[in-house]
Amino acid sequence: MTASQTLSRGIRVLEVLADAQESLTVDQIAERLAVHRSIAYRLIRTLEDHGLLVRDASGKFELGARLAALAAGVAHDLQAAALPELTTAANELGMTCFVAVLDHDECVTLVSVEPRHAIASVAQRPGSRHPITAGAPGRAVLAQLPPEDWPVAARAAVGEVTTRGYADSHGEVIENLSAVAVPLPLRGNGPAALAAVYLSSPHAPSDIAARLARAAKAVRDALGS
Repeated sequence: MTASQTLSRGIRVLEVLADAQESLTVDQIAERLAVHRSIAYRLIRTLEDHGLLVRDASGKFELGARLAALAAGVAHDLQAAALPELTTAANELGMTCFVAVLDHDECVTLVSVEPRHAIASVAQRPGSRHPITAGAPGRAVLAQLPPEDWPVAARAAVGEVTTRGYADSHGEVIENLSAVAVPLPLRGNGPAALAAVYLSSPHAPSDIAARLARAAKAVRDALGS
């Protein structure tokens, strides 16, 4: 069966904006898709008509609220169980906490919560993605797969996760940002991770991991996993 090139490109527009984590012009989107501006504009207008994209005050495009409504239906039970635990952990640690899941060879943020009273926190938007081999959440996800499925370049680091129970990283996905993640194995679902991302913290990575592990257990208990 032949795939739809137009649909594929439309999905790529959404992925480009999710990865950018900022609004983009038509020209910027066209450049990142490697297509002519007129093609990018038609795709954008269609997505805009469906509420999946909106224009900001400067005329640039960003992900629309309709996309958030669709995303709310993805792994609804997991999101509902994770949200209160993420909220509590984020406020106690003073850092953004989130759940990440495996999507082919990428790690995708499913749901996230920023701390309520932190002076500075890191935005981790649902839908943001990065290679599974980069960063703590990816390694915490990979640690739940059979060793023969671990990417060669990440085997040593993933093996360390299985030994100590958590992963930590610094500057691997975004410069100057650190992350700690613990595996979140769920019965009947693909591998996930519960993670925290931050600029700096008085907490040692092992202490952050211990707090995340308690949250992960609470999520699993709520889901009966």
